[in-house]
Amino acid sequence: MLLARLSTAVLAATLGLSPAAADTKTFTFTADEWAEGEPPQEVFIVEGKIQVAAKDGNKALVIDPGSELTDACAQVGTSAAGESSIQARVFASKRARSVPKFGVSVHGMSGYRLLVNAAKKQLELVKSDQVAASVPFTWTSDAWLNLKLEVKRGEGDAWLITGKAWPADTTEPAAPTLKAEDKGLKGQGKAGLWGTPYSQTPIYFDDIQVSIETANP
Repeated sequence: MLLARLSTAVLAATLGLSPAAADTKTFTFTADEWAEGEPPQEVFIVEGKIQVAAKDGNKALVIDPGSELTDACAQVGTSAAGESSIQARVFASKRARSVPKFGVSVHGMSGYRLLVNAAKKQLELVKSDQVAASVPFTWTSDAWLNLKLEVKRGEGDAWLITGKAWPADTTEPAAPTLKAEDKGLKGQGKAGLWGTPYSQTPIYFDDIQVSIETANP
C-alpha cells in the first residue's frame, strides 16, 4: 500500500483556507507495506528492471542489474507545476573497481538530476546530460546515503537548484552541498529515481519524500 500524505489539504482544512490557497502536495513513499516483486501502480517504471525487495529487515525499491546495463529510472508522485523537491535514502555497492551511478530527479525526464558519480568521485547537478554544477564527493560503498534535490523559484524568471548528500545515520546539513541557477524552467513533470549499476550490484531506494507545487484551480 502506498503511504502518501497530501500535506496542504490537511493544512488548508486546519487553517480554514480554500483549496485554491493550498498549492503544495507532499507524498511519502515507503515499501514496507508493498508485496515483494513488481512495484504498485504509484511507481511508474520508465526504464530498467525495478522491483520491491527485502533489505536490512525492511523493504525497498531496488534497481536490479539484470543482463543488460541501462540507465534505470522510475517516477513517483504526480506531476509538478512549479517548484519541486525529492529526498530518498539510497544504498549501493561497488564490485572490484566497478562503481555505480545513482540519484534523484524532479520535473520529468528532462529535469534536473542530483547524481552520485562514484567513478568521478563527484556529486553532480545534471540537466539534459549536461553537468550544471559539481563538487568533489567521496561515496561510501555498502552504506545508506540521503539525497535531497530542490528546485525553487528565484527572482523574475530565475530558478535555484540545490542538492544535498549526507550519511543516513547523521543529521541533515543546513547548507546545500552544491547549487546552480537557471532561467525560464517550465517546472513540469514527476520526480524520479535513477541508477546505473555499472558494478552489477543492486541499488536500493527507501523513505522517498516528494513535495510539488501544483497549479491553483
